[in-house]
Amino acid sequence: MDLDTVRTFVVAADAGQFQEAAAELAVTQQAVSKRIATLERKLGVRLFTRTPRGAELTIDGQAFLPHARELLRVAERAVTSVRAGRRPLRVDVIASRVAPSGLMRGFHSAHPEIDLDVVMLFDIETAVAAIRSGEIDASFRAVAAPGRPLPEDIRSVRVLDEPLQLLTGPAHVLAGARSVTVARLAGHRIWMPGIVPGTEWGAYYDELVAEFGLTIEATGPNFGSDALLDTVADTPALATFMGEHTRLVWPAGHGLRRIPVTDPTPVYPHSLLWHRDNPHPALSTLRTHLAAAGADRDAAGTWVPSWVVPPEGALGHLPAR
Repeated sequence: MDLDTVRTFVVAADAGQFQEAAAELAVTQQAVSKRIATLERKLGVRLFTRTPRGAELTIDGQAFLPHARELLRVAERAVTSVRAGRRPLRVDVIASRVAPSGLMRGFHSAHPEIDLDVVMLFDIETAVAAIRSGEIDASFRAVAAPGRPLPEDIRSVRVLDEPLQLLTGPAHVLAGARSVTVARLAGHRIWMPGIVPGTEWGAYYDELVAEFGLTIEATGPNFGSDALLDTVADTPALATFMGEHTRLVWPAGHGLRRIPVTDPTPVYPHSLLWHRDNPHPALSTLRTHLAAAGADRDAAGTWVPSWVVPPEGALGHLPAR
């Protein structure tokens, strides 16, 4: 149903005269008559009766009027919901316990006046498609796997390099170490059932294994972090990697140890992705916040895969903006 004809009907009903309605709508009286006639044909009823005093609503017109007003109110709410700055900023953080979720909690604390919708999408292809369609405004990712650059309309910037830690149970041979070098991990079983081939984090760990001769096992079903922690706590021969900022809670009896990895320290490169034409004003506020709060990128003594974009750049050789 054409909203211009509905709006014309409501204005004419309130004015009681087509001439006054035409003046309010800044159109001709003939245009008002044509719009009303079009709406009457659409509905199959007469809405007005002409009288010496102007135009009066018929019984059908009186019945339609409150619904017409509601149609206009709904239309205005729909426009307002997508007007720049009026809808929440929608950001993908991948999972609730990982570093990007913490970054967004920090942003919310610094800018409580900005409405947020936080979503969790699984893979980068889904996230990029959601950014391009406007379903979300931004996503935290490791940018992309090698050989799969982002589309040219997607911008990215490194916002956090998160050091990896080794997580062991109390009986693991390395459980008492204050830190452990990457070279010392060669030959130890590192179990990570959450790694999925083809994902950006899968590509990250593939290159980590190739670079340092590590053994990472992704066998068995992934029952989530709680099951992973139970298994590592009870199995002296197993360890796993986790990010320094990953927030996990386990029973005190597990006796798990988080051990820094050094010489060099592998860091997971979190980047923010967004569409180059996204007009949401809170997006620039988020980027400014992350730039001010971010840790040093490419710091001495750290390692990232060769395919990771430098901190100041974006994939596809496009400058971040």
